[in-house]
Amino acid sequence: MKHLLLLAMTICLLGFSGTGQTKAKSSARAIKTGAEQTEKYIAQLQNKRVAILANPTSVIGKTHLVDSLLKRGIRIVKVFGPEHGFRGNASNGDKVGDEVDPATGIPVISLYGNGKNKPSAADLADVDVMIYDIQDMGCRFFTTINALVRLMESCAENNKELMILDRPNPNGHLIDGPVLDMQFKSGIGMFPIPVTHGMTVGEFAQMANGQGWLSNKLQCKLNIIKVANYTHDMLYTLPTGGASPNLNTQQSIMLYPSLCLFEGTIISQGRGTYIPFTVLGNPDLDSTVYPFHFTPVSLKGMSESPLHMNRVCYGLDLRQYDVSKLYKSKKINISWMIELYKAYPHKEKFFDSKQSKAMGVIEKLIGVADFRKQIMDGVSEEDIRKSWEPGLSAYKVMRKQYLLYP
Repeated sequence: MKHLLLLAMTICLLGFSGTGQTKAKSSARAIKTGAEQTEKYIAQLQNKRVAILANPTSVIGKTHLVDSLLKRGIRIVKVFGPEHGFRGNASNGDKVGDEVDPATGIPVISLYGNGKNKPSAADLADVDVMIYDIQDMGCRFFTTINALVRLMESCAENNKELMILDRPNPNGHLIDGPVLDMQFKSGIGMFPIPVTHGMTVGEFAQMANGQGWLSNKLQCKLNIIKVANYTHDMLYTLPTGGASPNLNTQQSIMLYPSLCLFEGTIISQGRGTYIPFTVLGNPDLDSTVYPFHFTPVSLKGMSESPLHMNRVCYGLDLRQYDVSKLYKSKKINISWMIELYKAYPHKEKFFDSKQSKAMGVIEKLIGVADFRKQIMDGVSEEDIRKSWEPGLSAYKVMRKQYLLYP
């Protein structure tokens, strides 16, 4: 059995040619996302006015959900777009305006960066069915769960049922990090959950309802189309190959929970290169110790004003890092943070990120007040992790009541 598990993990990490499907260690049946199981929901959309909150990960096979449903004769009256936009052509943190989708002629209403963060009553007045279908990364600071809860609020306020086409969590094996101290609530951390929450969006929606996280403790009526043949310990390869412009490979997706914490530091995570979230570096690190180097530049649609733009950064190349270590440990990696703080010569500047306002400081990312001081004081990883208790264990117990999958 052990050998079979290792083989399954290897196959999953290599990926499948365009299918996005992985095999369970206990079953040969392939994972099927909610969207792929059209037989379970297409009849509910017939002769209805449909709206969809979607992005480029909203696919059936290699075809976008919107395009696929239109071909099946479904009437889509509008699309809502989150961060990066409906078709994914905006950089991280960029304001995204309303537009008409040139491929379909459907109106697209932005819910990111234009002063509107959820549909209005007018937006939903001509909508019979509201659909949410966006691939999540399983991290508190990945902003799609914020968009989900705001959409749930709008649906509850306007008496609309929300259909969620559920998708696997590619980091579903990780439940780690401190639970957010709500004094650090922000656009990159809105809910009292750990850094990695270990749920699908369908499960998270049930938690948001159950824990009263919607405004005025509203309850959204949910219709969740579950993922077939899925458990949380499966490794899942996205059919699109990436999740956003700066999470463009399976390697970056699995490193993201650990590397995004560096947004709160002076260390670049490779934004402004074509290998973001697989490298770490800074111009002031010792090139004799860290000979690997990269140079961030302005890349339209990815990172147009990256940290340390046009400067050579020295550091860690994690493109070949064995991400199965993260899977086996079921922990985010904070040893890289400890290592690079020790290596960085200007300690007082390490947590002075000078990065986009969208990401904010280390406290908002990690979610607690003492992490910065722990790193600066040389506290061991073991003791840092102890400080995340008992909150992390309490969260794991609470989470169980909302799970849809083993």
